[in-house]
Amino acid sequence: MTVALTLFVSGNATAQGMPTYDNTNFISLVKQLIESGKQTAQMIKSVKFLKDAKEAIEKVSSVVQQLRAVEEIGQNNQRLINIMQNDVQDILNSPYIKPDAVSRVVESFDAIVQNSLDTVDFIDEVLSSDYLKMSDAERAEVLKQKEQESNEMVSNIKTKTKRYRDIISFRKMQDKVNNRETGY
Repeated sequence: MTVALTLFVSGNATAQGMPTYDNTNFISLVKQLIESGKQTAQMIKSVKFLKDAKEAIEKVSSVVQQLRAVEEIGQNNQRLINIMQNDVQDILNSPYIKPDAVSRVVESFDAIVQNSLDTVDFIDEVLSSDYLKMSDAERAEVLKQKEQESNEMVSNIKTKTKRYRDIISFRKMQDKVNNRETGY
């Protein structure tokens, strides 16, 4: 019997072995996969946080732009009021503005003031309601446009005021020339 066994084992016998699994490597691989999953989940949370932060910054930026535009419009309206209280009153009280010109002066300045009041009402409407469901960026753009119009109104009223002051100055000089004493 020992001979037969020896022949059997020592002969041309080839046996295929069963695959063996190393439990240590398998456990290590599972741990790596779990850790990788945790890192991926953390990266997804970070990306979401950054996206939310970006949106918040954009909203704040838009609000800041709106506030600056509203502030500038308010300052321009204050300039208009100051010009109306001081300069226009001086122009109207000048003896060198003819009575028939007073109504034209008042009408031209009144149109600018009315436009300014309409702008304030429009801004109040834009800021206090959704105004046709505008986004913050669209609202900021509208306010920026109104700010530009407000700047133009201030420029326009300054130009008109200067023009009327120049007319008064010219008429004053003309009056002095016409009424000077001639007795050399």
